[in-house]
Amino acid sequence: LILQFRRAYRRNDKTVCLTTSRFVAHLVNQQVAHEILALEILTLLLHKPTDDSVEVAIGFLKECGMKLTEVSPRGVHAVFERLRSILHSGEIERRVEYMIEVMFAVRKDGFKDHVTIPEGLDLVEEEDQITHLLRLEEAGNAEEILNIFKFDENFLENEEKYKEIKQEILGEDDSDESSEDDDDDEDVSEEEGEGSQEREDSEMDIIDQTETNLVALRRTIYLTIQSR
Repeated sequence: LILQFRRAYRRNDKTVCLTTSRFVAHLVNQQVAHEILALEILTLLLHKPTDDSVEVAIGFLKECGMKLTEVSPRGVHAVFERLRSILHSGEIERRVEYMIEVMFAVRKDGFKDHVTIPEGLDLVEEEDQITHLLRLEEAGNAEEILNIFKFDENFLENEEKYKEIKQEILGEDDSDESSEDDDDDEDVSEEEGEGSQEREDSEMDIIDQTETNLVALRRTIYLTIQSR
């Protein structure tokens, strides 16, 4: 994700920068990524400000500003001082200047409309959380080879290893899997029963009680006699 952001930043791809930075912001909010990464991204975006880089920085700051204010108030203060300097320089568009002014208003309100973790997403206990210290300029391996399909000759063996690891992490047991299999079998049997019932219904003879065919036959005979 960091490599993707850096690549998009070098290519001036604002759309990808916005999406990847927003993802990183939520990782910081969830304490998956360290706040140092967020401050490094903001420093990079505001070092040589352009209309697009300032817009990306503001969008990023809205997402994780509340969290950064809690864990690094001095860092957030430095970021806003940099935004104030950019605003007074007059080197950016009026539209972006207005976005900076709105950002100061958001900070004044305590980011109340941009909470750190939305309700319902605080799923991991604090003692179980692991924060990864990743740096923006660290060389990383994107492992692009994982995007290429490679046939696994030991698929069944590796699948069993995966099930063991899954059971160890999630605490699932064979009874859960067997119950799921039973449910699947019941669903299949119900579908088969419905299918056989539909076939029986389709094979059933349909008797016309309205005598439509008889009336049509009588009309045909009558018209034939009249034509003679």
